[in-house]
Amino acid sequence: MKKKYTILIYTENHIGLLNRISIIFTRRKINIESLTTSPSRHKGIHTFVIVVNTTLEKAEHLRKNIEKQVEVLKAFLYDEDMILTQEVALYKVSTAQIAQNNTIEELIRRSNARILDIEPEYIVIEKTGNQEETQEFLELLAPYDVHEFIRSGRVIVTKPMKRLFSHFKDLEDEGAYKKEFVEM
Repeated sequence: MKKKYTILIYTENHIGLLNRISIIFTRRKINIESLTTSPSRHKGIHTFVIVVNTTLEKAEHLRKNIEKQVEVLKAFLYDEDMILTQEVALYKVSTAQIAQNNTIEELIRRSNARILDIEPEYIVIEKTGNQEETQEFLELLAPYDVHEFIRSGRVIVTKPMKRLFSHFKDLEDEGAYKKEFVEM
């Protein structure tokens, strides 16, 4: 049965790695629902957060194939119960529509959103939350003439408490990992 899975990947930052990882998905005809990359808190290590909608068997196969890439240090597979997620969404809304209806300020407060910018033609509103919350806020703003909408990819923290470097230490003990990262 298909469901949403998140693959968290720790990598070295090398040119072309994203392309090689995306080819793994393309070959298996699995669409990437969300992709976020960023430096991690550890110098020299970057993270990829990839969301897919597939079966557990296919998701685990993807994780194993991604982990075979030379620059990939470790890849983890999580279902929705194992992670906490957030996204950032930006909404550009017509100032003229807002001026005609003074309830938008209450809507922004009630939704825990905030105004980032006010221009004569538009305002930009920011909302953080899970995908459902940012989508719901878009629907609430629909009557106010939303000019633009963009949502970031998913960012996550995991509920399991084993730290990243304890995984690296395990790999080092098996002789399969670079010592320089374990000592950070």
